[in-house]
Amino acid sequence: MVSGLGSRGNPFYGRDVLSILDFSRSDLEYLFAEADRVRRDPSAFSGELRGYVLATAFFEPSTRTRLSFQAAMLRLGGSCIDLGELEKSSIAKGENFADTVRMLDAYADVIVVRHRLEGAARFAAEVAEKPVINAGDGKRHHPTQAMLDLYSVKTLKGSVDGLVYGVLGDLKYGRAAASFILGLSLFKPRKVYLISPGLLKAREDVKEALRERGVGFEEVESPSEVIGELDVLYVTRIQRERFPDPSEYEKVRGSYVVDSKLLRNAKEGLIVLHPLPRVDEISFDVDGTPHAKYFEQARLGIPLRMALLKLVLKG
Repeated sequence: MVSGLGSRGNPFYGRDVLSILDFSRSDLEYLFAEADRVRRDPSAFSGELRGYVLATAFFEPSTRTRLSFQAAMLRLGGSCIDLGELEKSSIAKGENFADTVRMLDAYADVIVVRHRLEGAARFAAEVAEKPVINAGDGKRHHPTQAMLDLYSVKTLKGSVDGLVYGVLGDLKYGRAAASFILGLSLFKPRKVYLISPGLLKAREDVKEALRERGVGFEEVESPSEVIGELDVLYVTRIQRERFPDPSEYEKVRGSYVVDSKLLRNAKEGLIVLHPLPRVDEISFDVDGTPHAKYFEQARLGIPLRMALLKLVLKG
């Protein structure tokens, strides 16, 4: 594990990226400024990480996070290795997680880990000498998704501050939603509405983070109650795979849908974000509205992760 503030004022150099709360507002603004530079002239960064190797180790399914990290590394001139399907790796022979991390640590300059168990990324960071980036563990942390989501708001709305947010969906099990809310607590939103069915309310530790930082929030059960107030509506799917009891999932399945009918009462400038993949919580008839920004949000993942990898590995 490498930790601590980096050289030349770069707060990311050599650091693990485990939780959005490991970073300050000024750290995130430093990252966003670097991502802006990448977006303005991506060709200028095409050789930045030539000779560096990124290892991805995903113990849960992923499309966007894994591929965007790999694409970002390739666009920086670096190379990627991937643990691949677990049943074709030494894990199928019984290799333990720590030894797998040690192996990747020997082969690569940075390790990106996703795991279903909470704390897996932090454990990997304790084992590895190279920086570890948490690509999602359990239901708590997905820091680079939160960085991307905050960067999307800043890019699309001009600022993260002063806006009214609605975070809709599975706020109990969804790590992307939890990390986004924790990330908002580092800024100055005007208000945050936590919108969910009663069974999927935000965890107490997430709400406590908002209270500690003086962020005003209110819990409601339906987006129709507040849609007219929102500047940003952040939608997440119900995390079926994290329900300990499948019957509990059936109680909330399909309990909220964002569609064009709901958006008739929205502000003209409302943006709808979603970390993706969506299941049925955003109707396809939203895609053609000016509110739909989730695919643009996904595209911003490339420059954001290019900036992060550059700052972590090179400064």
